[in-house]
Amino acid sequence: MTYCLAMALDEGLVLASDSRTNAGVDHISTYRKMRVWQKDEDRLIVLLSAGNLAITQAVVAILEQNVRADATDHSVLNVDSLQHAARLVGQAVRQVYHHDGKALKEAGVDFTISLILGGQIKGEEPRLFMIYAAGNFIEATPETPYFQIGETKYGKPIIDRMVNTKTDLTSAAKCALVSLDSTIRSNMTVGLPIDLLVYRKDTFKVATHQVVRDHDPYFEDLRTHWGKGIRELFQRLPDPPWEI
Repeated sequence: MTYCLAMALDEGLVLASDSRTNAGVDHISTYRKMRVWQKDEDRLIVLLSAGNLAITQAVVAILEQNVRADATDHSVLNVDSLQHAARLVGQAVRQVYHHDGKALKEAGVDFTISLILGGQIKGEEPRLFMIYAAGNFIEATPETPYFQIGETKYGKPIIDRMVNTKTDLTSAAKCALVSLDSTIRSNMTVGLPIDLLVYRKDTFKVATHQVVRDHDPYFEDLRTHWGKGIRELFQRLPDPPWEI
């Protein structure tokens, strides 16, 4: 399991992912879930992945191979829109399913994968897409400006309450870290390190890409203040009016 989220804001994009893929009493694995492609000052594209690690790695490998081959119609660095890039990701997902789907089914393994594709290509606004296991996708809208994949339920409430398209990038990045911290505290299959990437609109380069590891001073301070603030706020809430 993993947890990834991305926000499409007026100022740009915020994307974050944890790095845990398997957890148990005696086995924990760490793999990065974020892939970034840049080309000159023309485009920046970020892919977040969740699901079966072998499947997600196979999809990324196809995309990388097409980038290295500079395939005119199949490289995310050559497409003219982010929607076209999302179609290429969907095609790669279907290609992996065509190759491995039957064998996985016979082995009793579900074909589980979900992806978030975000970025900006010159000539259009920053965009955000969520791509499903069938290779189809949806795009974020002003009414629903964020996507989550993986273990989503624990980190959703803070985003619902705090994030809209007018949210500034700094606040959104802080909210993303709190969302991840809430998930890490509630589910042992999600864990550090965290990849946090912030993209400012029309720059076509990464504004910041931070890797938050164990004992990171800012993250420790953030989670301490968040926990303390919740407890203090809870104590100030009015008691129920009925007798208990």
